[in-house]
Amino acid sequence: MTPNERAGQRTTGAGPALVTGAGTGIGAAIAQRLAARGQDLVLVARDAARLDAVAGQARREHGVEVLTVPLDLSLPDCPARLAQQLKEADVTVDLLVNNAGAAVTGAVGGTDPARLRASVDLNAAAVAELSALFLPAMLARGRGGIVNIASTAAYAPAPYNAAYAASKAFVLSFTRALWHETRGTGVRVVAVSPGAIETPMNPGPGRGKRLPEQVADTVMAALRGDGPAVVDGRAYGLQAFVFSRVLPSRTAARITGSFFRKAAESRQG
Repeated sequence: MTPNERAGQRTTGAGPALVTGAGTGIGAAIAQRLAARGQDLVLVARDAARLDAVAGQARREHGVEVLTVPLDLSLPDCPARLAQQLKEADVTVDLLVNNAGAAVTGAVGGTDPARLRASVDLNAAAVAELSALFLPAMLARGRGGIVNIASTAAYAPAPYNAAYAASKAFVLSFTRALWHETRGTGVRVVAVSPGAIETPMNPGPGRGKRLPEQVADTVMAALRGDGPAVVDGRAYGLQAFVFSRVLPSRTAARITGSFFRKAAESRQG
């Protein structure tokens, strides 16, 4: 039985959800929330072992079908390869969750250009390409959804985390525009912006940090809503408002720059 057939038995015709960056953190938590509602999954990440662990949990606890695809979406040809692989397997994606991301902290002048380019390709280019690859079929069916994981860093310049913040600003702007393009089509499009989260990319205790499971709950609520963008957590929602609407850009950059410079120094030390 294909993932689409099993999904149809549980969710009235909906196909599987494709979640990128699903091996750990927010992506893994979103995968489990989707599995809990009976949705079959296609999970994508670079680490095959971690993907298998997430898939195994979803199968054991929720009885869903899970296809794992180890893939590095920062590589230029990989989004198209993924779409082709799913087409050949006759898998119709009903929900796309663009979660995969990477941050390169530190001053741009001291950063490996190749690492910087790869992070932007993953955070921004892959999001746009995957959305363009899977959206037409959703529009043709008159149903589906795209969730793009942005960040509160999207709401202000972030010295010492410049490429990450800029790429997430792209995700936020792109998603808002896509939301307008798809209104009334039956396809739900929304950006979800977390703040500081306890993840492998951002380990250790910290004031105000939220858990991946809390972000996953916000994603599920956002899918039931109708706006183009949601910030995870009230405190981070207020922060995003202040940085984007109240503070001058220079002041916001000074605050974020101080934070990320200290974070980069602590990782180097």
